[in-house]
Amino acid sequence: MTDKETGRGDTGHVALITGGSRGIGYGVAEALVARGDRVCVTGRNEDALKEAVDKLGADRAMGVAGKAHDLEHQAVVVERVMEAYGRIDHLVNNAGTNPVFGPMADLDLGVVRKIYETNVISALGFAQRTWAAWQKENGGSILNIASIAGVSASPFVGAYGMSKAAMINLTQQLAHEFAPGVRVNALAPAVVKTKFAAALYEGREEEATARYPMGRLGAPEDIGGAAAFLTSDEARWITGQTLVVDGGLFLNAGV
Repeated sequence: MTDKETGRGDTGHVALITGGSRGIGYGVAEALVARGDRVCVTGRNEDALKEAVDKLGADRAMGVAGKAHDLEHQAVVVERVMEAYGRIDHLVNNAGTNPVFGPMADLDLGVVRKIYETNVISALGFAQRTWAAWQKENGGSILNIASIAGVSASPFVGAYGMSKAAMINLTQQLAHEFAPGVRVNALAPAVVKTKFAAALYEGREEEATARYPMGRLGAPEDIGGAAAFLTSDEARWITGQTLVVDGGLFLNAGV
């Protein structure tokens, strides 16, 4: 199917992408729009959302500002997407936070709770609402953006890694409960060059890159391509899986 006004392909599908105004989330939105989906992106910054929608194309995208862990925001987002597009085929839980770096022994437990609220509980909340609004009766897919920090211990990001490990388990649980109509998978990226991950490579990118067999850090479009696959019909027999997208970093584990 082709969009008559733009000449672009049109899948007829709609994707909701949390934290989609920049970084990995925007890379995913860009990939899904390119294949012909319409998207709703969320984020806290209204200006960043407007810029993202303008770049994606107002005919293909909409934005709703708010905090991912806020229950009212979750309800408003799903309601607006259903009003605008009438369906939510794909949910991409990308919104995340990591406000602290350091050893686990020194972490403020209040900060840990905040990390879990944004990284895990919000993902479940959006999944519940999307399931109720559309996917329970019509099917679709859910993709959770986890991290290699959730697969293996990573120095100084322990609480973040714990939350991403929980997200991977959530992926498996929802895949079991939402089958057969809804597939649920996760991506576990290594370091991707975004503002969110800047503390992990800025000022020492050559050092940070040295352990990657592919010779570079990730880019948002690398994750976008993997997301487009896992939410596509080509992945129709894949559910409950976590795909590591790491430029070969795990090949050097223990080296």
